[in-house]
Amino acid sequence: MTDLDIMEQETGITDYATDDARWQAMLARDAAADGVFWYGVRTTGIYCRPSCPSRHALRPNVAFYACTADARAAGLRPCKRCHPDAASLAERQAAAIAAACRILESSAEPPALPDLAAAVGLSRAHFHRLFRAHTGVTPKAYAQQERACRVREQLAAGTSVTETLYEAGFNSSGRFYAAAPDMLGMTPDGYRKGAPGQQIRFGVGQCSLGAILVAATPLGVCSILLGEDPAALVADLQDRFARAELIGGDSQFEQWMAQVIGFVEAPQLGLDLPLDIRGTAFQQRVWQALREIPPGSTVSYTEIAARIASPKAVRAVAQACAANALAVAIPCHRVVRNDGALSGYRWGIARKQALIDLEKTLAERNATLAHATQATG
Repeated sequence: MTDLDIMEQETGITDYATDDARWQAMLARDAAADGVFWYGVRTTGIYCRPSCPSRHALRPNVAFYACTADARAAGLRPCKRCHPDAASLAERQAAAIAAACRILESSAEPPALPDLAAAVGLSRAHFHRLFRAHTGVTPKAYAQQERACRVREQLAAGTSVTETLYEAGFNSSGRFYAAAPDMLGMTPDGYRKGAPGQQIRFGVGQCSLGAILVAATPLGVCSILLGEDPAALVADLQDRFARAELIGGDSQFEQWMAQVIGFVEAPQLGLDLPLDIRGTAFQQRVWQALREIPPGSTVSYTEIAARIASPKAVRAVAQACAANALAVAIPCHRVVRNDGALSGYRWGIARKQALIDLEKTLAERNATLAHATQATG
């Protein structure tokens, strides 16, 4: 199954495509639906954004519109409470951060923080707080991720090291080679040639979810794969790192394996291991948002899209979940459809359900213990 196939399973998402989905979003005053559709009330003659705090009308009196022009054409006037023709504060902030991301993605040399903030019309301090809240990283870290992604894409395409370093905004080969280990985990020439000689330690074991494979580069854990057939997991790893040297883990790596398996069985313990997370800047934003979902909780793809300031990128969020190669460590299993139902999961719906059930059980148990402790304290 390809990542695209998995993404299509993941996107059991309505995207507010039906009136029933829009009605539910309106009842929930779902801010993520703002700008996707508007609703009008025939009895009052007004139209609103989905998050409008006004009292809900009866369903037979409500109609939905793809744009405000359609609502006006139906003879409706804008609500004076939610101002549906104007951008909301959240939308304006999201637009500013999205504009800043585009600047960082298109700049060979990242602009200074005051210049970047000024370019989107915000103060330096306020912009820095908003950027981190929306993306999960600082502007500097985002720029570094984008630069690293650009370098990997250029080298993988066969571009020369010299051309790549200048295309990525490095003004000297010394700076480029100094940054290469953190960006690539190896020399630039080795990465360009398909990582020949790169050593990846790995091990295969068993957990409550079946077979588990853990692999690590010198930068950290790069793969956590789940399945029934250990040989299939090894083949998956070989496909991902076609020219690397895969070597069995030593005693130290076996300790890492034990930590990962322990984390699968008891996610509240956390995973105190370095991770080698490889993905585009957008994927990094999605994965960071996933890691902020506490064990025992679930969110929708729509909510994740809103948290990363890309409310219309629901399907791209699902695609990023499908591309995740670090099961449990990046908890894409905690993302569900808007109606709460499970959708696709790279390692099988049954494992997704098992992980969610386990985490909810542990969270409830911890809450009960905490309540009991307070009662006796």
